[in-house]
Amino acid sequence: MQLTHTALYVHNLEGMKDFYIRYFGAEANQKYQNPKTGLQTYFLSFGAGGARLELMTRPDLAERNKSAQAYGYTHIAFQLGSREAVDALTKILAEAGCPVLSGPRVTGDGYYEVSLQDPEGNLLELVA
Repeated sequence: MQLTHTALYVHNLEGMKDFYIRYFGAEANQKYQNPKTGLQTYFLSFGAGGARLELMTRPDLAERNKSAQAYGYTHIAFQLGSREAVDALTKILAEAGCPVLSGPRVTGDGYYEVSLQDPEGNLLELVA
């Protein structure tokens, strides 16, 4: 069994697609649009054989409560291969306006990690 993809609703579909392409080297498929529901999606790939990220939007999205911890989605983690790569991308993303929430630090399970937010406030981890 293999995880194939994770889906994430976003407000700015084109902006978020461009963010993941620019900073994470993602490749996007052709946009899918459902004329009945207004759903629009992109699948983003991050290298050969890995799980994909599906970015989705639709006109009837509701706001979520970002101020409270809740069950469900927590974060997306990207393995960057080295501490230097984590530090370099953290600096680039911070300069681009992405809030750095914690790190860099070594976690109890041995990861070198930085926690930050993407442009819509979704939690990301950069790890080595």
